[in-house]
Amino acid sequence: MNRYFEFEKWKTNFRQESVAGLTTFLSMAYILFVNPLILSDAGMDQGAVFTATALSAAIGTIIMGLIARYPIALAPGMGLNAFFAYTVVLGIGIEWQLALFGVLLSGIIFILITLFGIREKIINAIPAQLKYAAAAGIGLFIAFIGLQNAGVVVPDEETAVTLGNMTSPATILACFGLVVTAILMVLGIKGGIFYGMVITAAAGMITGLIGLPEGIIGSVPSLAPTFGSAFSILGEMEWTSQLLVQMLIVVLTFLFVDFFDTAGTLYAVANQAGFVKDNKLPRAGRALLADSSATSIGAILGTSTTTAYIESSSGVAAGGRTGFASIVTAALFLLAMFFSPLLIVVTEEVTAPALIIVGVLMASSLRLIEWNKLEIALPAFLTVVAMPLTYSIATGIALGFIFYPITMLLKGKSREIHPVMYVLFFVFIAYFAFLGE
Repeated sequence: MNRYFEFEKWKTNFRQESVAGLTTFLSMAYILFVNPLILSDAGMDQGAVFTATALSAAIGTIIMGLIARYPIALAPGMGLNAFFAYTVVLGIGIEWQLALFGVLLSGIIFILITLFGIREKIINAIPAQLKYAAAAGIGLFIAFIGLQNAGVVVPDEETAVTLGNMTSPATILACFGLVVTAILMVLGIKGGIFYGMVITAAAGMITGLIGLPEGIIGSVPSLAPTFGSAFSILGEMEWTSQLLVQMLIVVLTFLFVDFFDTAGTLYAVANQAGFVKDNKLPRAGRALLADSSATSIGAILGTSTTTAYIESSSGVAAGGRTGFASIVTAALFLLAMFFSPLLIVVTEEVTAPALIIVGVLMASSLRLIEWNKLEIALPAFLTVVAMPLTYSIATGIALGFIFYPITMLLKGKSREIHPVMYVLFFVFIAYFAFLGE
């Protein structure tokens, strides 16, 4: 083990890597409870999604640790699960089983483009400014969902949305959780989001707003309600031209967000750990293959897209330098499957602060957009603002990708537009045309 993970080369040891693996797990353990709650809104069985979340995270992280040998953990991604539930299933009206097939297909495509080494071409085709805008827009969308779940933002017939009842006990609990989580995060407490959820849930049980669980440790929930559902519905579907276009957009969005989220996360964490040399990431192909494989496996198990987590940086900060830290994190995800009885105490009020804080972190990419250039600012702004206002990640991406070629052409910068962007321009025009039918 020492030789395989090269402990001496990276000046680390078993204890240091174990602490790093535990730190990463605590930093991202919130996904075990947030993901099932989000996907249950799409009609999926919460217990099955809990198990699928833990298994996909464990399997993906093991592959990353053993094959790529990086201290980077994977799990179903925030933003992608929101896109799955609120845009694809509730918005477009695609059944969750078919949406899982879309996730599986995006994972397979990801595997192919990784094996054939064309990821650099795809990365270069999409302007960096639109990547930043997409990440920020997803952050605002997630935060908006969190504010709704907290009862801070509620529907209104005259103004679409308005301020909710801030004296409601449930809303007060959610706001308390947000304050606690913010304090922990500002103080730099590792696993602040997770601990914030624990404290909020405890406060809810003490005040009687949340019922007590029957136990802490229990049996692992069955995967039966979701396992293999990505295939079961294919023979029952009537494939109309509109559905085919919708599925194309769904798959492209899953692929786009996962691809660039993974690339950005891998580079950021690897650079922090000192792996990047001459602006190149060693074993990048293996890392991307681990991510795409995890996405495909997760879709079969019954969860939305699995991706690399930026929370892995907390483990690197704790000294993690090898894939053994990932193995430790994966083992903890497997162990966590026996704590399913705690799902009952993780209500929307408990997860709302986590969604808002994650949204804030994702929205930080706004600072990287060149707002002083209107040809960039306009498509970027439409991408960002359309996601929460239309309740659709796909719509935000579509608007940005449509306006970018137009504004760049008007500015006389046609040479800076990759041919792929023209293809996507017509794809998204067709998307809106079919939505209008």
